[in-house]
Amino acid sequence: MTIKIISGILILVTVFLNFKHGWAMLKAKPEEVALFAKWNLSKTTLNILAWLTLAGGLLIIFPETFVGGNILNAALILVIMGFHLKYKENKAAAMEIPFLLIPLVMIYLGYPTF
Repeated sequence: MTIKIISGILILVTVFLNFKHGWAMLKAKPEEVALFAKWNLSKTTLNILAWLTLAGGLLIIFPETFVGGNILNAALILVIMGFHLKYKENKAAAMEIPFLLIPLVMIYLGYPTF
């Protein structure tokens, strides 16, 4: 039962963060744009990342697409880590590791069925 509660909490936190960051990227909030501006990403690329982030959050909600949503989230985090490493931002890339582990742990725990 406690694993189901942990999994449920992780789902809620992940969905909240996905929608928060995805919406901030779509609305071009300064704190989100600043992260991607140093990588010279176009507005179109930022919008694609935003929609993929929102899609990842939405996919996690449903049991049938739970694993796919987590894989999408892990892939997006790997892309961000790749940009950090490309621009020699090793500390920032290392800070993404816990966020990479969350979708992997969620896949391991599985979708909670109460």
